[in-house]
Amino acid sequence: MSSEHHARHHAQVLVASNRGPVSYAVRDDGTLDAKRGGGGLVSGLSAIGPDTDALWVCAALTDGDREAVRRGVGEAGVRMLAIDAEVHADAYNGIANSVLWFVHHLLYQTPLEPAFGSEFRRQWAAYEAYNRAFAEALAAEAAPDAAVLVQDYHLALVPGMLRELRADLRIGHFSHTPWAPLDYFRMLPDDIAAQLLRGMLGADRLAFLTRRWADAFVGCVSGVLGPDALGATRIGVHGLGADADFLRERSRRDDVEERLVGLRSQIGTGPSGDVRKTIVRVDRTELSKNILRGLQAYRLLLESHPEWRERVVHLAFAYPSRQDLEIYRAYTAEVSRVASEINETFGTPGWTPVVLHVKDDFARSLAAYRLADVALVNPIRDGMNLVAKEVPVVSDEGCALVLSREAGAFEELGDDAVVVNPFDVSGTAAALHSALVMPSAERAERTKRLAAAATSLPPAQWFLDQLTELRG
Repeated sequence: MSSEHHARHHAQVLVASNRGPVSYAVRDDGTLDAKRGGGGLVSGLSAIGPDTDALWVCAALTDGDREAVRRGVGEAGVRMLAIDAEVHADAYNGIANSVLWFVHHLLYQTPLEPAFGSEFRRQWAAYEAYNRAFAEALAAEAAPDAAVLVQDYHLALVPGMLRELRADLRIGHFSHTPWAPLDYFRMLPDDIAAQLLRGMLGADRLAFLTRRWADAFVGCVSGVLGPDALGATRIGVHGLGADADFLRERSRRDDVEERLVGLRSQIGTGPSGDVRKTIVRVDRTELSKNILRGLQAYRLLLESHPEWRERVVHLAFAYPSRQDLEIYRAYTAEVSRVASEINETFGTPGWTPVVLHVKDDFARSLAAYRLADVALVNPIRDGMNLVAKEVPVVSDEGCALVLSREAGAFEELGDDAVVVNPFDVSGTAAALHSALVMPSAERAERTKRLAAAATSLPPAQWFLDQLTELRG
């Protein structure tokens, strides 16, 4: 690499992720419209202060993004990579979302899938090319001894590739998903399992959301590569928390108050004029979120506890996710079908048992958080699940949290939640009943403790802690 090249690029802190902090759309008149995203990384990077030379490397995901790269338009501090759209599709949908996500969330129907043949190998080559593009960009942009924080399963090979290009860099990788147990991880072809682990072990430090996921990773390294393979790579845990200040302020704005009025009228009042109880869930229609068993548990609650009929409403917000994958489209359709079936079976002229919203609306989600008597968070498996942490922070009257023991959030919130096995529909129905009848004083106390635990590591601190540990 030329010294002139080094002089031009001197980022001290670099973040790499598939999705960046900004996205572009081409307006009708041909100009570009930039939209800024939020989230933990955005607030984390802003917390390091304007004096630190920071750069975010991400993929151009849309036609608008690719057009912005072509025109040389961009935000300061962001470098978008114009990776070939087909390579990106194979790497992102073919491998990251259809293989790695499925492995870490234990989602395969194993009699039928996976079947790793020539198509998988073709897509894996795209995943390698996509990771290499990131590694090369980071190598070109980083100052000597810079800190590089690589994000998630999309970029698992980057640390090893980057280490070969720039031995001087301090490289961290953070996994936002669970990590598969050894027996499940070994479904991957042996060479691929080893390559993934070696790619990650190129980092100086690997971090996870919970101790459980960190231990599972170490178990895979030991089982696949051998007992000493971890080498000098350090392992850390950073349990990302909710951003209390942002949530409390945002949930009191006018648009949320407006949505509250609308939701209250949809919920209505019970036969004796009392306000109906609400069971709230807010999720993407992601296979791991377990929305269908949640609906089945609610149906069972209405069957086994008829006293709740006309006295409770299930607000189910299931926002479309990954609709370019057939299995996700089918799952989303099934969620709508089961919700309609419950309404047809139990509904009355004045009561809709399930109010299902499928159009993403953040203000409405916050309004539902405020109204929730019970929050249902029952994933099959989840790296953390921030909804479980956000509802107690925003709730007006305190809410009972029904929480899957397979959510990463269970590690911190389990003591004050009503805990469920996500596969046990009868157990979940019983938990919903317990949550609904919980005395209000107990509910308020639990909510206070849940909110304190949920906000103990806010996003900016979560990011700064990783940076400090990496540099230490």
